[in-house]
Parts: sequence; structure tokens; C-alpha cells
Amino acid sequence: MTAGITLRPANQCAFDAAGLGEVMLRLDPGEGRIRTARAFRVWEGGGEYNVVRGLRKVFGLRSTVLTSLVDNEIGHLVEELIEAGGVDTSNILWAPGDGVGRTVRNGLNFTERGFGVRGSVGVSDRGATAISQAGAGDFDLDGLFGRAGVRWLHTGGIYAALSEQAARTCIDVVKAAHEAGTIVSYDLNYRPSLWRAIGGRTRAQEVNRELAEYVDVMIGNEEDFTAALGFQVEGVDEDLTELPVDEFSAMIDRVATVYPNFKVIATTLRGVRSASSNDWGAIAWSAQDGLVRATQRNAMEIHDRVGGGDSFASGLIYGLLNDEPLQTCVEYGAAHGALAMTTPGDTSMASKAEVLNLAGGGNARVDR
Repeated sequence: MTAGITLRPANQCAFDAAGLGEVMLRLDPGEGRIRTARAFRVWEGGGEYNVVRGLRKVFGLRSTVLTSLVDNEIGHLVEELIEAGGVDTSNILWAPGDGVGRTVRNGLNFTERGFGVRGSVGVSDRGATAISQAGAGDFDLDGLFGRAGVRWLHTGGIYAALSEQAARTCIDVVKAAHEAGTIVSYDLNYRPSLWRAIGGRTRAQEVNRELAEYVDVMIGNEEDFTAALGFQVEGVDEDLTELPVDEFSAMIDRVATVYPNFKVIATTLRGVRSASSNDWGAIAWSAQDGLVRATQRNAMEIHDRVGGGDSFASGLIYGLLNDEPLQTCVEYGAAHGALAMTTPGDTSMASKAEVLNLAGGGNARVDR
């Protein structure tokens, strides 16, 4: 039982994992810029969805997504992309459209990858989207968490920040999962631009503190814990986005004291040298293990950084679902995140064998 996590038996659950959040249509100009593009490649993606998609496509687990799409051609394009990723679509809510998107829309995310000194750029278009308006009562939560059974629910602060309704729905779904004995992981993923219109940092802390009471595995970096949960490190600038590991460890101790329900706290460690070269690592904590650290990969070449943190989360969760030691879990997460950033798109194109090989010390020699 890694980190004191007690999982529902797999043979008593229809799903190993469920993700709650928005799935957007990503429009990618490839090696070019959004402003000069004449064609875009399309992918599906979303912070919470990317995690369960990785659990299904890379690690072979049974996953479903709780989201909502408009019942039009764009919504069904997103559905087809989700199906191609192997994720169950039976928990998608279909919202009737009005023909022009006045009242409800599907989310769009234009993303350029960046290169060298030019950073990556994301321009989302997601106001009044279907999932931002969905209530917890619109989903059959008793049927999903009760009769069908789910071992793990993953959601996060991007979804919770979409609207006041999304924040309320996130809290209600997390509570329902917790009460059913489902393990809950949450990625704080603080984005100031998303919270600004619904109360900013103050509202983010109110929502995330309520959610935190029901979370078993909390994922976030130092900015997330300071901005989204209100923890500060004495003598350190609150706008600092990269703390030394020893000071972040002190913050984790404080977080764990306030939230003893957190079985695991984890974060990636990213140092940005340029858009195409990052230092990459990760740490995780549990009361049983203390702080463990993944293999550090400095000056790692990046093809597309979007989704690297989500792939870290899915590798970590895969290890925890398989009752691996916490050190192994964080190695899986760091390796999966590293591999995901070598290919385009939000979602991972890695194989389980590649993840396990890299996590075990493998390298990039030609596989013949």
C-alpha cells in the first residue's frame, strides 16, 4: 500500500481512472506562428483529460472522461479524437447548440510550440463553453462512482477556474468521488488569467482550500501552493516561480501539516534555458517515504512542452495504482513527462515500454 493509499479493488470497478475537465480542440500551426498560419493541425487536449488519456493509451488502463461538448460537428470531431485515444466517452454530456455559439460553445486552444529564444504561446478561446456551464447533477455520479465504480478521479485547477459554475461542479464531483471511496488527485495548475474574471487569487484560494479537504494526491509547484492555497515561504518573494528544493521541501511540510489527508504531494522541477532546452526533474513526498527525487535531466531537448506536466501526473498515478514504491512512481512520472515533450500535441505518444525503459535508466540509442 504505497503512501497509505487504499484503492478500490480493480475487479469491482468499471474504470481505473476518470478525468473531470474540459477537452478542447487544439489548433497547431506546426513550426510556424499562429499569426501567419494558413493551415492548422488539430488535436484534442485539456489539462485533466490529458492525464486519463495517458493512463489509457500509454499504460493500458481503463479510463473515462467527465466533460461536456456541444452537439455539433466540432463537438463530434473532439469526440472522435477522444475515441482515438481509447478513452471511454459514455460520460460526455451533449449540450444542444444554438447555431452560432451565443449561449454555449466548444473550447478552442491555439498553441505554437516556440523554439530557442521564442517561447511557446497559447491562445485559448473557451468562454461560455459547455463544460463551464455543466452542473454536478447533470452527471450520473451515483451510477459512475457507486454502481460502476472508479478507482481514481483526477481533476484540477484549470477546470475549476473556468467559471463559478465549474468551481462548484468540481467541488461537488470531488466530494461524491471521495464519499464513494475513490482516490482523488488534483493538479492546482494556477493560471492567473483564468481566475481574474471570477475573483482572482482570493477566489482561487477559497475554491482550492475547499477542494483540498477531499484530495489524496496533490500536485503543484511552489507558485501553485502560494497563489492557489495561500502558503508562503518566509523571506521568499511570493512571485518567485522556482524555489530551491530544500525550501520547497519546507513548504511541503507545512502543507502536509494543514492537510493531513494528503497522502502524496508531488511536483515537476523545470528550469527553462530556452523554449527548446529545459532542465527537467520531479519530486514527491509522502509521510511514509519523506521526500524522494526523480532522475534529473538537464538541458533536455524539447519539441513541444505542452502536456509535459500532465504526462508526469499520469506516470505518477500509474505507479500509485500499481502499488509501486514512491521512488518508482516519481521516476515513471518524470520519464513519461520527458518523453511526452519530444512529440507534438498535448497528449503523449510514448509507449509503456519506453517509459519504463527511460525510468529505469535507459537512453536514446537507436532501437533496432
